[in-house]
Amino acid sequence: MTNEEKGCVRSTKNLRVCVSGGHCDGKDPAYVEECYKMGAKIAKMGFRLDYGFSNSGVMGAVARGVLDNWRERQDKYYGDVTPIVGVTTREYYELYEKDEVLQQISEVVVEDTLENRKIKLLEADIVVFAPGGVGTLDELAYDCVAMQDGFLKTKPFIIYNVNGFFYHILEYLKVLAASGFASPVPFIVVDDSEELETAFRLLRMRYNNCADAREAYANARQLAYELPYFLKKKTDSSVHVEDIWAEMKEIEASGGEEQKQALASEIEQAYLEKEIERMYDRLAKTGRDTAIVSDKLTRLKQRKKKYRDNEKCK
Repeated sequence: MTNEEKGCVRSTKNLRVCVSGGHCDGKDPAYVEECYKMGAKIAKMGFRLDYGFSNSGVMGAVARGVLDNWRERQDKYYGDVTPIVGVTTREYYELYEKDEVLQQISEVVVEDTLENRKIKLLEADIVVFAPGGVGTLDELAYDCVAMQDGFLKTKPFIIYNVNGFFYHILEYLKVLAASGFASPVPFIVVDDSEELETAFRLLRMRYNNCADAREAYANARQLAYELPYFLKKKTDSSVHVEDIWAEMKEIEASGGEEQKQALASEIEQAYLEKEIERMYDRLAKTGRDTAIVSDKLTRLKQRKKKYRDNEKCK
């Protein structure tokens, strides 16, 4: 069965994805390239993009990615309506309304204030934070506070960590939580568009199998921890996320105690390995000593080998 057959059929709920990111390109070409791919993935999944109505920088790349890819799935998902809603204020609308690309957007919502713009965007089912500047940080902080204080319906937050862009921000948020100044936020962290598609597929399955948004959010919290396991198991395009999910659910529902413990150990191992790999990559890019991280990776691999050897002896 193909990916299209398994994961891209029209769901009972075409999820809305809000993307927050920069209106500049940034110095690394990967920011724009990966965000264009994000837009393509949103179209591929049959989702709708809710964003801040721009054709420049990272945000423009996401919109162009959707617009360039939605037509090949037009009959299945969208009809004649482009799957993009631009949400902006009067000042920004007048600045961009004659843009050739933005004129292709079927729906534009014009709010009175930036505050109302943020609130409208947060009606989406999933929020993705892409590389950006102070405005992106403002929206990230606003969304976290709104959700933790109960002003926002619980929903998944995805960090699109292109080339480690959000590494220091994520570390800072961990410090805030550890210091008692904030509650931990279960960000689903992905490093590229392929990992993002895996997260999208899993979120869609979890949304469609949940009674309400609160249950979907609880599942999303779990996915923040489990995603590296799925990424590790999906070794190539012939391995389907849906099959990994079904196998995992079968073990959780009717597997023996040893099977459940082995699954929990694999999930934990994959999570730790992914965290350490991100740390290692970040240190390598800054030219700092990676010996400590290399030692941790070596010990993790030794632990994994020991676990596998023990399994073979049973």
